[in-house]
Amino acid sequence: MRKPRILAFSGSARRESFNQRLVEFAATNARAAGAEVTVINLRDFPMPIMNQDIEREEGPPENATRLKTLFIEHDGLLLAAPEYNSSITPLLKNTLDWVSRRVGDEPPMVAYRNKTAALLSASPGRLGGLRGLVHTRAILSTLGMLVMPGQASISSAAAAFDENGALLHDYDRNTVNSTVGDFITLTKRFA
Repeated sequence: MRKPRILAFSGSARRESFNQRLVEFAATNARAAGAEVTVINLRDFPMPIMNQDIEREEGPPENATRLKTLFIEHDGLLLAAPEYNSSITPLLKNTLDWVSRRVGDEPPMVAYRNKTAALLSASPGRLGGLRGLVHTRAILSTLGMLVMPGQASISSAAAAFDENGALLHDYDRNTVNSTVGDFITLTKRFA
């Protein structure tokens, strides 16, 4: 059985993003669980706000095409989704929208169908970004992904990581390790 290919990223482009730290920590665990993991930062893929006029007149932005190719090449998404005002970040929503666009004769939602997703979040607040994960889960499910029931959210994120980006608290580490381990097992079976 081949190693599952996982694309790992956060829905934040902030330089000191807690969610980027979290997804990088989780990616290490995914590799240890037997996956091949590609970690990206959406800051490296700037795109205009999804607009069908742009799409019709200019085609999809180059970075949307690059991201879509990455999504297609991987079996699952390991996603750390920040919460903005109890919902998904504009950056993440815009990314998912551009990647979802059909080009030519390709099947609908080719970048999402028959793929798995695991959700993580980190937030300075006490809920750890849980409210935003509800919306993220709904969107990914609608796009055709199998989203893992389990998820991990890290509260008080400003004090949750050490200087190397590792989680400090046993409970947080164990929750992420368990979520990621279950995700890799599911993806191996599903891929």
